[in-house]
Amino acid sequence: MLGIDPGTRVVGFGVVDLRGGAICHVVHGTVRAPRDEPLPARLATIRAGLEQVLRSQAPAVVVLEGLFYARNVKSVLTLAHARGVALEVAASFELPVMEYSPMELKRSLVGYGRATKLQVARMVQRLLGLADEPSPDAGDALALAICHLHADRLRSLRGAAMRRSR
Repeated sequence: MLGIDPGTRVVGFGVVDLRGGAICHVVHGTVRAPRDEPLPARLATIRAGLEQVLRSQAPAVVVLEGLFYARNVKSVLTLAHARGVALEVAASFELPVMEYSPMELKRSLVGYGRATKLQVARMVQRLLGLADEPSPDAGDALALAICHLHADRLRSLRGAAMRRSR
């Protein structure tokens, strides 16, 4: 699973895997676009960085945070450009994309839909056994990937229960 936390200057990415029933950290990091570059150039840098991650990690699924409402429309529109790049890169690699709302993500990791960023980051660190807390962008990306693994496990359990009840 590749989680992507899009931004127009910093994009977080995090890859986790399920091995023997345990969630395992594979890699995490950021793609950074120069602040002084115009938006199209930053988006090109982001695209190239995400392509490199996809080629090197070959994930089965890409996970993004779903759209959310914010008071600053300009910020949301700018962020939508970065999300669009992430979606397009995933499509060019023919990968399915899953999306989770911020509340679903927090509930999945912390058990509380209004958890703080710090609570999410600490839970990511604890769940993956990381020596250090990841950067906020990489931590959010790892959280998205973990959230998808949790949701996928629940779907599998639900499906098995439904088959047994027939």
